[in-house]
Amino acid sequence: MKKVLIVWAWPGGLWAGMILSNNGYEVELFERWNEVWWRNNNITLWEYKFDIWPTFLIYMKAMNDIFELAWKKVEDYLDVINIDPLYKLSYADWKEFYPRTKIQDTYDEIAKVFPWEQDNYMRFLDIEWKKFEAMIPCLEVPYSNFWAFFKKRFLKALPRLDLFNSLEDRLASYFKDEDLKISMAFQAKYIWMSPWKCPAAFTILSYFEHKFGIHHVKWWLNQISKAMAKVVKENWWNVNLNTTVKNIIVENWVAKWVELENGEKVYWDYVIVNADFAYAMSNLVDNSARKKYTDEKLKAKEYSCSTFMIYLWLDKKYENLNHHNIIFNKEYKKYVDKITKNQDVSDDFSFYVHNPSLIDDTLAPKWESALYILIPTPNNLCGINWDERKEKIENRVYEIIKERFWIDDIKEHTKEKLIITPNDWENKFNIYNWATFNLSHKISQMLYFRPHNEFEDIKNMYLVWGWTHPGSGLPTIYESAKISSEMIIWRDKKND
Repeated sequence: MKKVLIVWAWPGGLWAGMILSNNGYEVELFERWNEVWWRNNNITLWEYKFDIWPTFLIYMKAMNDIFELAWKKVEDYLDVINIDPLYKLSYADWKEFYPRTKIQDTYDEIAKVFPWEQDNYMRFLDIEWKKFEAMIPCLEVPYSNFWAFFKKRFLKALPRLDLFNSLEDRLASYFKDEDLKISMAFQAKYIWMSPWKCPAAFTILSYFEHKFGIHHVKWWLNQISKAMAKVVKENWWNVNLNTTVKNIIVENWVAKWVELENGEKVYWDYVIVNADFAYAMSNLVDNSARKKYTDEKLKAKEYSCSTFMIYLWLDKKYENLNHHNIIFNKEYKKYVDKITKNQDVSDDFSFYVHNPSLIDDTLAPKWESALYILIPTPNNLCGINWDERKEKIENRVYEIIKERFWIDDIKEHTKEKLIITPNDWENKFNIYNWATFNLSHKISQMLYFRPHNEFEDIKNMYLVWGWTHPGSGLPTIYESAKISSEMIIWRDKKND
């Protein structure tokens, strides 16, 4: 029986652990915190619960597939709720748009809010479905060498990928209304790229939402991680909490063993790095043991943006906020450019409000709510002193909520609050450059050009999480775990 050691209990590693433990591997997972999925764990104060990191749970098929690979069913472990409407979109002219779970309902909503665009919406779904069918097989396989681009599946998908246009260019081929284009482009924030720079292939994100819906897991999304850890334990393997990996020891470009903080040495046949990749390389692997991803080369990469988070414990429910709410500022492109190009935050910004207590009564006492707010910000390169800007940003958020939703009493109904700045992401959660979504997803950092699932610098080391192929976002992280696990299984079957 071969042994796989997994560094950190984030989702990718847990999914890999499920698959490998179910295929006869001895799996040992090390997590430095006292809970699995610490970066996406929940914050609990009194009877209020939050996920540390927010997520739109889309494309449930990917998660169902992972549980099936472990011979399990999602419904036996999780209570999943379908969200309808998908979200509330608020524009600068006080117009509101509510995309729905059923395509016909969204069609009718577009006819009301964006007259003459409803047939363009159906054309979008029809053409993007063809892209989806061609693109998904390309996301389910590794890109370990350049010849992967010449395989039949990639050549078949190539005409539909629209590689030389931006997401905004692609949407302009469907829609004329600028606000409707923004409603189909804001999903680029999931990979923290500007729609004017993001590759056109990522229309697949808005397509996912409109075709397959958005879901919520009762008791918060951290329940997914806990369910996966439970499956690993049911397969009789170990999830070690409060156990810190100090070093990954590499000899002659081969990963040999890890040293724990207590001095213990643990040996394996394979190691899966489930941590923030640049942080793990910079802190757990000696620079001399890396060729392609030395410290200097990591610094030269292009990284995603970061986030400013406000968590609020409220003694009131706000019925005029939906589960997911996105507030767009007046000049969305200027705002995005200011973050991505000028490395600053304007006073007129767009942001996201999560109000799940409306549909989930496990998160707060009756008539009360757990609400949080996310403001996209630049990453570590900006040089902003967040302690100086913190109060101003928070107050401006409340002003905009008052203007858009006529809610002017959030402060007086706040029993407790927590603010996490980009500085905290790096110092407390070990996120390199404060880039909460890892490497950016420009063409030169995708597929073969992203760190490989079977890590090219060090033998016997595999990667999962948003740093590797296919990239950031839960559905693609599911795939990274599936790809890396299947590479290990295939390698051993080939050598038998």
